[in-house]
Amino acid sequence: MPPTLSDPSGSRSALPGLSIRATRLEDVDAITALANLPGYRAGTLRLPYQKPELARRWLEGLGPEAFNLVAVLDGVIVGNAGLERYNGRRAHAAGLGVGVHDDYRGRGIGTALLREITDAADNWLRVERLELTVFADNLQAIRLYERFGFEKEGILRNYAFRAGTFADAHLMARLRG
Repeated sequence: MPPTLSDPSGSRSALPGLSIRATRLEDVDAITALANLPGYRAGTLRLPYQKPELARRWLEGLGPEAFNLVAVLDGVIVGNAGLERYNGRRAHAAGLGVGVHDDYRGRGIGTALLREITDAADNWLRVERLELTVFADNLQAIRLYERFGFEKEGILRNYAFRAGTFADAHLMARLRG
């Protein structure tokens, strides 16, 4: 097995026991469990009670330009992140998503995932523009994205219906320096 970020040979994670690796098909149950956590789900457009079949179809349907990672802490998947490059005249840009297990927030997992995603975008994929949408009330995520150079470019009013009410979202992007 190749070294992970938590190996002594190349650790960049400040959290002992945390490793970042590529998403695998066998991660389907763990990814489904993440998607069904109330806090994790609140930051997404997912409905409650996601089925493993949805995660399996998503994993099996990832295109060649997709780049998806999971964060594993002591053998448990505690977060995931990914980017997917757009095509055609937007091939210089990619959409980004990051999520962390409800019980593991504030421990550097989102930072570790975002570090790897931005490194891959900058140094391996030559992505010039990373884009994301984040709910306006998700201040912890917004602060994380801002630390990585993302800037708010706009607001989407009543972006999505969530927990019985409409929620606004920010459009954020990071241009490669």
